[in-house]
Amino acid sequence: MSRLLIGVLALQGGFQRHLVMLERIGVRTIEVRYAHQLEKCDALVLPGGESTTMTHLLLTENLWEPIHEFVQAHPVFGTCAGAILLSQNAHDTRVKPFGVLDVEADRNAYGRQVESFITILNLAEIGCDAYEAVFIRAPQLKLASNRVQVLGSENGRAVLLRQNNVLAATFHPELTQDPAIHRYFVESMVRKSLTITNKAQANV
Repeated sequence: MSRLLIGVLALQGGFQRHLVMLERIGVRTIEVRYAHQLEKCDALVLPGGESTTMTHLLLTENLWEPIHEFVQAHPVFGTCAGAILLSQNAHDTRVKPFGVLDVEADRNAYGRQVESFITILNLAEIGCDAYEAVFIRAPQLKLASNRVQVLGSENGRAVLLRQNNVLAATFHPELTQDPAIHRYFVESMVRKSLTITNKAQANV
């Protein structure tokens, strides 16, 4: 088991499946419900759910500010509603995003839950050319700067994006059997971030 500890926000939504996926690839996890738990975490996952409900809970549980501070300097992975929370603008006064990903979010851009679907994505950028992606009331993320790297697209829409320490998926990678995206987050973002931090501390 890895020495890494990745927190998964556990206020609402599909956090349990993220915990299972991360543990499958040998990563220790913690369900994050209180601000002090962030002090132990090397990275954070914001799961899918309902972005308006998640915003309400983040504010009432006094978690919005601590998480906002955390995601400025640590790797963070948001899926579906979690991706909306990472955006600059959700175009909904009920949602208070953290503003760390240069995109504008269109909530439920794909329609109602009955219109959700599964498709195969080519994610060559992360070493996976046939990834089964589950879209459930997915948002659309519209790029607002050239600092955002598109790692995967579906029908011309960016669905997997990265900006520095931020990874966002408009679909639900935790609902598949393929750990490729979680592994990419851990190996290419979390571990590299820790390596850079450790080297910087060693040079002080």
